[in-house]
Amino acid sequence: MKNLILYGLIFSVLFNIFQYVNSTKILDAKDKEVTKIKDRLKIARDSVATLTTANYFSLENDQDAQEYFYKDNLDYLKVAEKVKEDLLVLNENKQGNKLVPYEPIDGKVFLVNTSKILNHRWLVAEFSNGDLWGQILVKYFVTEGKPTDFETVETVLYERPITE
Repeated sequence: MKNLILYGLIFSVLFNIFQYVNSTKILDAKDKEVTKIKDRLKIARDSVATLTTANYFSLENDQDAQEYFYKDNLDYLKVAEKVKEDLLVLNENKQGNKLVPYEPIDGKVFLVNTSKILNHRWLVAEFSNGDLWGQILVKYFVTEGKPTDFETVETVLYERPITE
């Protein structure tokens, strides 16, 4: 009987040590997982904050620019769509888009690829001829019932990468 109690006591001590070690390992693993998730959450929050500030200059987020169109009874979304369409219509010229002040290089004309409307007066656009590319800052004027008037303010043409 004494041996049975002794074996039971030793078994319960070993079982408790096993449970303690196992629980500690599980707790450490969960703690590492929580730390990893917190780090990911911090990175995600920083990314969202960056995106919020990245879109600071856009017609969709500029209440004052939207009000400029509302006072003329215009919907800023429709105006933005019209401006982008009118900008792309200028690509139909055989000499290239007239807003890009560069002559065709190697017989390739410069065309506007994409644009972003910054507010009620300016937009920035990216252009290329297939080999070279750049950006233009454009001032635009919207008049209801007429095509949008554009005026190039500034341009940047990036250099061709040197291949050796």
